[in-house]
Amino acid sequence: MSGLDLALVREASEDPYIPLVTTVPSPYSEAGGRAFVERRWGRATTGAGYPFVLVDAGGRPVGTVGLWPGAEEVALGCWVVASARGRGAAATGLAAVADWALRELGLPRLALHIEPWNTASVRVAERVGFRREGVREGWLRVGGERRDVLVFALPHRDGRTAARPGGATSRTSRAPGHDRTTGMH
Repeated sequence: MSGLDLALVREASEDPYIPLVTTVPSPYSEAGGRAFVERRWGRATTGAGYPFVLVDAGGRPVGTVGLWPGAEEVALGCWVVASARGRGAAATGLAAVADWALRELGLPRLALHIEPWNTASVRVAERVGFRREGVREGWLRVGGERRDVLVFALPHRDGRTAARPGGATSRTSRAPGHDRTTGMH
């Protein structure tokens, strides 16, 4: 684990939103930062998820993209620290991971969950090729409160989005006890 990894976690922990929707420790401590990085490595080792670090042209870590298999779908999550936002890291990283997941892992469907107010993330999703499917009410827990999310799916190569498991409609209510924090942030 490098000091660069911990610097990224430290900056993310100071963001008012990232720690609310991820497991980034806040307030930051070196032990908490190390535990966060080690959990992500552990997920990769066990196949419980695929975390990636986004780096800028100078090699500085600026965010993460994660691919998280779930019972209903495979979701992507993304965040970029404030000092690096607006430079394309999220779109570049999200596109690379989505392409890898579809081609190399052969996944049938990828989803993003984005809070409706998060217009920057909506623009990134659309730029990468995700299409809005609908709203999931109360899907995301943010700071102890359940919030609605927009659901975006990456279309198949032929332009159609994959069918949802169980034939769900575009407006789905929250699953009881659901505590998913895989939105794009």
